[in-house]
Amino acid sequence: MTTKDKILKQLAENPIILYMKGVPTAPECGFSGKAADILNRIGIPYAYVDVLKAPFIREKLPSVSKWPTFPQLFVNGELIGGADIVEAMDRDGSLVPLLKAAGGPAASENGQTIKPSEVEALITSAYPGAGIHIEGQGCDLSITVVSDRFEGLAMIKQHQGVMAALNEAIVSGRLHAVILKTYTPAQWQAQKPAAAAGLLQIQI
Repeated sequence: MTTKDKILKQLAENPIILYMKGVPTAPECGFSGKAADILNRIGIPYAYVDVLKAPFIREKLPSVSKWPTFPQLFVNGELIGGADIVEAMDRDGSLVPLLKAAGGPAASENGQTIKPSEVEALITSAYPGAGIHIEGQGCDLSITVVSDRFEGLAMIKQHQGVMAALNEAIVSGRLHAVILKTYTPAQWQAQKPAAAAGLLQIQI
């Protein structure tokens, strides 16, 4: 399959898809962050591709979309635009009806969304011994991970590592709109007294 074919397949299988730099929980440019924040606030599920992790797609997509920069938001296979257009449509009220009509990413080929137990297994394979807590259902999950492997890493690197473990599920459309929190064991212990104020407590 050529890179162009892969892009066209992604567009066909995902009614709403954002090509961005980074991931929604840890964007790597301000414009990608702006677009993702708007979509996250609206709350309609969408798929995304981190073009920094997919250099061939990053190189080829502008020739397919006729749009030179990122992010790029597509709805039903048609380019909507970048961050400024997404922001303008959000401001004038035209974005929400468009997204609602599209309905969000398709389920996986067998029609099943990923189970929390599968997500936990994928993370555990990359972070053995990690404390993992998952809330939510279907393809929209809130995930908290506590691992000593996060020691010395910036938060964005921690998030990228976890999202890399989940990449196949994300690309397939079985998982999206993830809310991710990561802690080292020391960071987790430090914030545990605040649990009474509504913070999530993990059983490790």
